[in-house]
Amino acid sequence: MRKTKSKASRYCGILVHPTSFPSPYGIGDMGKGAYDFIDFLKKAGLTLWQCLPLGPTGFGDSPYQSFSSFAGQPLIISPDKLKETGLLTNNDLKDIPQWDPRKIDYGPAIAYKNGLLKKSYEHFKECTDEKLLSEYEAFCQTQALWLDDYALFMALKNLHNGQSWTQWENKYRFIKPRTRAIAEKQCADDIGYYKYIQFIFMKQWTELKAYANENGIAIIGDIPIFVSPDSADIWGNKHLFQLDSKGYPKAVAGVPPDYFSATGQLWGNPLYKWPEHKKDGYAWWTSRIAHQLELVDYLRIDHFRGFESYWSVPYGEETAINGKWIKGPGRELFDAIAEKLGDDLPIFAEDLGIITPEVEELRDALDFPGMKVLQFAFETTGESAFLPHQFKTTNCICYTGTHDNDTTRGWYEHASEASRDKVRRYMSCNGSIISWDFIRTAIATTAKYAIFPLQDLFGLDSSARMNTPGVASGNWAWRYVSGDLNDDTAYRLKETCILFGRTGDPDEKEEDEKAKATAADSGSSKKLSKGERV
Repeated sequence: MRKTKSKASRYCGILVHPTSFPSPYGIGDMGKGAYDFIDFLKKAGLTLWQCLPLGPTGFGDSPYQSFSSFAGQPLIISPDKLKETGLLTNNDLKDIPQWDPRKIDYGPAIAYKNGLLKKSYEHFKECTDEKLLSEYEAFCQTQALWLDDYALFMALKNLHNGQSWTQWENKYRFIKPRTRAIAEKQCADDIGYYKYIQFIFMKQWTELKAYANENGIAIIGDIPIFVSPDSADIWGNKHLFQLDSKGYPKAVAGVPPDYFSATGQLWGNPLYKWPEHKKDGYAWWTSRIAHQLELVDYLRIDHFRGFESYWSVPYGEETAINGKWIKGPGRELFDAIAEKLGDDLPIFAEDLGIITPEVEELRDALDFPGMKVLQFAFETTGESAFLPHQFKTTNCICYTGTHDNDTTRGWYEHASEASRDKVRRYMSCNGSIISWDFIRTAIATTAKYAIFPLQDLFGLDSSARMNTPGVASGNWAWRYVSGDLNDDTAYRLKETCILFGRTGDPDEKEEDEKAKATAADSGSSKKLSKGERV
């Protein structure tokens, strides 16, 4: 792991997705709310911001089911920043609908936001700013490896009224050079639009990341191991996936039956044809990781255990029961990536679920930090590897909960009395501010990294849950308002981080009246140069 010049070796941060940021446009974006959040992290002495996958979402609005592993989410583009660059006008933004500031209504929000982006594109086509146009051309050239396929894929989806690519006409489903050339000419304006949107996403995100790094904040990104069935990734790289002659999966991903589900989980993602990836030195995966590390400082890979062995379920099965474990590429994949990108891959391994000694050996051999989730520690009253006194390494991330968990308050309110009793005795608390008790415990652990969802900082109940796995609707919609972040909360966090050695160098003091009132200040907010990692 690359390090900053800071003497700190213990880090702390918050998990929140950009869609949750305050914004007047129906969904969080990369505008003022995002920059205010970075300011809050700095004031609180925190050094990490973790978000969910940043790709364009489709059905269900899940960040884990994206139309591309490389493209950015258009919905988090800031209209205000487009206005600053002359790509939207006051007139374009004069009739903003009234939105629920604490919940995303995806249907109307998508329609409204896409309308603004279309207007922005029309302004861009009339743009005479040579610097901006030069940046756009450079972006299209440097990102062509994925951008050309993605833009054409999205244009063809429009041509087919949003249908999955497996439902397209055969000539587009298995497109050949001659048909492609015709389609590119026929869909030129749509293709231009999608390239422009990706250019704007990258421009705004790069500026936001630079601001975070300059203020001592490293960003942890996230990618799922598998890609969406309806994606440019599969459409443009069919030979890399286990597909039949019509483009349908031969087998799909999931997890087997366990304590939590008698039928397992059937995710439905097509599986990789790993021998094909090996032939070219895992070039697609290397490009994917390299691209994501342009956007973030660390990268969490969801379902890391699938690299050791993955659960393969025959396509058409209604449950995951009839699957089988098949060996994955293991260390060979990451060695190939490291050969191109360097040995110190800043990757976090999501190692939850059915974890075998072989998975642990792979994780440890690669020196990737694994995850410890405090809520899991108290699901039973016995010993658990998630209990802080059982941590066998400091090279891990301690979470109060994740995006897939209930909020800590919600979990506690629904837990058994035996679990609640163990929490109270273990944390020496009465449960009246249970979210903060979990946060303080996470910060106090020996784990190198401590992270908690923003909902836990606010002490919110189950109504603020980000995602409930297996539930088809109502997920990914939580938001907060700007007044929810305040100085008192920041200083309380900073005091706790100082107490447990998670912020900067205690020998360096800074003038801060409120911080002095609670604790000696550590001056943790040292600046990172662009791209430098903690």
